[in-house]
Amino acid sequence: MANSRSPATQHRPGTLEKREQILKAAVEIFGNKGSANGTLADVAEQVGMTHAGVLHHFGSKQKLLLEVLAYRDQADVAELAERHIPGGLELFLHLVRTAYVNAQRPGIVQAYTVLSSESVTDRHPGREYFEERYTTLRREVSEAFQELCANEGVADTEAIAAASAAILAVMDGLQLQWLLHPDIIDLGTASEFAIRAIVNGVLHPGPALEAHRR
Repeated sequence: MANSRSPATQHRPGTLEKREQILKAAVEIFGNKGSANGTLADVAEQVGMTHAGVLHHFGSKQKLLLEVLAYRDQADVAELAERHIPGGLELFLHLVRTAYVNAQRPGIVQAYTVLSSESVTDRHPGREYFEERYTTLRREVSEAFQELCANEGVADTEAIAAASAAILAVMDGLQLQWLLHPDIIDLGTASEFAIRAIVNGVLHPGPALEAHRR
C-alpha cells in the first residue's frame, strides 16, 4: 500500500505524538473541506502549530494527504495480531466488524470518502494509493472467496471476481449514504446485510432475476 512515512522507529516519542495530533486534525479538516479546500494552515491552527511546523513533520500537503489515507488503513487493523486483514471466512467477518467500527469514527470515514472520490481527477496525489488499494483488496477478497468456494465445492471464477468488486463498492457506497443520512442508514447493519447477501450469492446462487417475472 502507498505509504510515504518513514518507519515509526525513526521518530522520537514526542515527535510521534505530535505527528498523531496532526494526522487527527488533518482527518477532520480534509474530511470537512476536502483535500483542495483544506489547507495546512487549517491543520496547523487546529493543533496550535505554525504552517512551518506542520511542514517540518510531513514535508508537503501531498505527503500529509497520503499519510491521512495510511492512517485510516492502520486504524482498520490496529487490533489484529499481525496488523493485517485475515483470510477465508474471517476476512468477511472482519469487513463486517470494520463497518460497525466505522460508524463510531465519522471523521476518518468522511476523509476517506472525500479523498477517494477526488482521486479519480487528474494528478490527484491519492490516485496511485487508491488504485493500489482496490487492486490489493480485490485480490485478497477473491482469495477469501476461493477458500470458501473450495470448502463448499463451488467453482465460479467470474462470480468471484464480480463479488469481490461488489463487496468493496457496496461498503464504500454505504459509507457515503450514511454520511449524508446518518439518521436513516445504519452503516453496520446495512453493510452486514450486503456482505452476507453477496457471499451467499456466490456460494449458493439463486435463480436469475428474470425468473421472478410474472
